[in-house]
Amino acid sequence: MSTSYVAQEKENFLLPNGTFIVETIIFVIVLIIFFRFIVPPVRKALRERNDMVQRSLDESRAAEEKFREAEERYQQALAEARGEAARIRDAARAEGQKALDEMRARANAEIAELRQQAAEQLGQERERVLADLEPTVHGLASDLAGRVVGEGVGDGTRRKGAR
Repeated sequence: MSTSYVAQEKENFLLPNGTFIVETIIFVIVLIIFFRFIVPPVRKALRERNDMVQRSLDESRAAEEKFREAEERYQQALAEARGEAARIRDAARAEGQKALDEMRARANAEIAELRQQAAEQLGQERERVLADLEPTVHGLASDLAGRVVGEGVGDGTRRKGAR
């Protein structure tokens, strides 16, 4: 043990030995291989992925813009359709009101014509009834007046003489 201790004392731990130099050279060679053969494909893959993400982002923005434009066109078409529907509805109401007014006018004309015909028929019926009842009523009135007065009122001679 004493010999190994003496051997260790003779070595200076501050001076690098051969193992350290060989390990350093191997490390540098591994770094060169790493940066020469591994890093470029990784960078290329990262660049491609970054480009793909950028394209996807651009496509997403373009799609969003197209969606907004389509939404605007949809809203505009919807507003136009509502306006057109309102115009059609108003036109239909006006047409319906016009047809209703025409029907009322025709009905009122028919009613007036029917009233006129009814009034004419009533007038004719009245004249006929009066013509039928007049001789009977005059005879009854004469008889009744004769009974009240006590003489024949129906005679034309009496009337002329009385005056």
